[in-house]
Amino acid sequence: MARRDIDRLQGEIEELFADLWQVPRFAGMRSGFRPSVDCYLTEDPSQLVVVVELAGVDPQSIEITVGDRALTISGERQRPRIAGQVYQQAEIDYGRFERSVALGHDVDAKSAEAAYEAGMLRVTLPIAPRAPRGRHVPIAVRRPG
Repeated sequence: MARRDIDRLQGEIEELFADLWQVPRFAGMRSGFRPSVDCYLTEDPSQLVVVVELAGVDPQSIEITVGDRALTISGERQRPRIAGQVYQQAEIDYGRFERSVALGHDVDAKSAEAAYEAGMLRVTLPIAPRAPRGRHVPIAVRRPG
């Protein structure tokens, strides 16, 4: 089994366990939310692209780091405070979040870019021949404007 297959399997197992521990919405105990993530590889140029659905998240609250073949994205989506609000229906999840994505490739974290637009965070990570291990590199988020 190739290393990338093992990394992919590990990521799928981590996702499964994370999903198993989710408390149903109606239980009233659920806090935070788990944004959806897409990750794909491009060939020319050779890079990994991670797209995270973060509607309603202030880009200032987003933290992104790369280390040990994993991308970690964290932040918070805050519930808007409206005087006198009484919910008739509440389905949107709010609170802190953290997602880790197994990359399966060595990446050049110093050349990585992150852009946040229309509620979508897009992180572009150039593939590196061999990246140093054990070091976490932060990535700044560029906002439209």
